[in-house]
Amino acid sequence: MNKLLCGLAAVTLSAALSVAPAFAADWTLDNASSRLAFGSVKANSLGEVHHFETLSGGVSADGAAMITIDLNSVQTNIDIRNERMIEHVFKAAGTATLSSQIDIAALEALPVGGTAVTEVEARLSLVGTDVDLDLELFVARLSDSSVMVTTNDMIFLDTDEAGIDGGIDVLKQLADLSGITRAAPVTLRFVFTQN
Repeated sequence: MNKLLCGLAAVTLSAALSVAPAFAADWTLDNASSRLAFGSVKANSLGEVHHFETLSGGVSADGAAMITIDLNSVQTNIDIRNERMIEHVFKAAGTATLSSQIDIAALEALPVGGTAVTEVEARLSLVGTDVDLDLELFVARLSDSSVMVTTNDMIFLDTDEAGIDGGIDVLKQLADLSGITRAAPVTLRFVFTQN
């Protein structure tokens, strides 16, 4: 679950940023239309979906993409679990970032209504750990001034690679669970608008 959040944030933010700059302008993430979600399985059979409520960032005209994830906005639908994740998994870090450098020229020709699948390299920086990610994203140009980026396939993130295994161990103990999965699915829907 914790690992998923991290993975989601990393994959989703990086991917969205990578795609948006393809239109050779500065693009800003529309938080209200965007979603970074992750899943977890506890006690071997109970699956749950979580997300972050506050995301920000964008892509510059030179293709530099950066998205900030507000870790304090994690929403697991259980208040005490939100608090425990913020304290133990995210170590009260406040934010995580996803960054990528995009080849704008490769996507500039995408017309309104057009779609494309693209592969991008991204980096997730979370609680002092950097995780390099290879992402496959589905990009749709919604209008002259907006673009949507989503995951093309399921993304899985490893909690050990993300540096949050210890925090997940704490959650497992506090909730008296037999286990929490250490590989979590992550999905993203990012909408960017042109400045």
